[in-house]
Amino acid sequence: MTKFIYAAAAALLAGPGFADGHAATGDAEAGEQQFGRQCIACHIVANADGDVLAGRSARTGPNLFGIAGRELGAVEDFRYGDAIVDLGAAGQVWTEEAFVAYVQDPTGWLREATEDPRARGKMAYRVRNEQDAIDMYAFLATFGADVDSN
Repeated sequence: MTKFIYAAAAALLAGPGFADGHAATGDAEAGEQQFGRQCIACHIVANADGDVLAGRSARTGPNLFGIAGRELGAVEDFRYGDAIVDLGAAGQVWTEEAFVAYVQDPTGWLREATEDPRARGKMAYRVRNEQDAIDMYAFLATFGADVDSN
């Protein structure tokens, strides 16, 4: 499966979907390891068929399948905070830059992005290392609507 993920990532990175600013610059393999250390307690990556591709069926946080380029606060049936939903409704999408900043300081990033000093994020965990966050985005970018994940 890991070989397929890297092949899919290469195809995605070469394709037009990443020409619009959603390119991942990190190391997907390192990101897979960091996801396993830092994210699986709350998040999964599951395709539309419900197959869990990464994680352990955790449901505290939203499903991260297809996050690259996806509108913020857009996973159906997940209860997001108002600030992230408002940003998504305004057209904000997950880019590497937004993802990295958000996972390092969710509430701080939301306050800056919304220009609302009272905005709050529901994600309490912070990724401490910027490179880890960049690598996690690269890993997560290998899973998307255009990638056959079976």
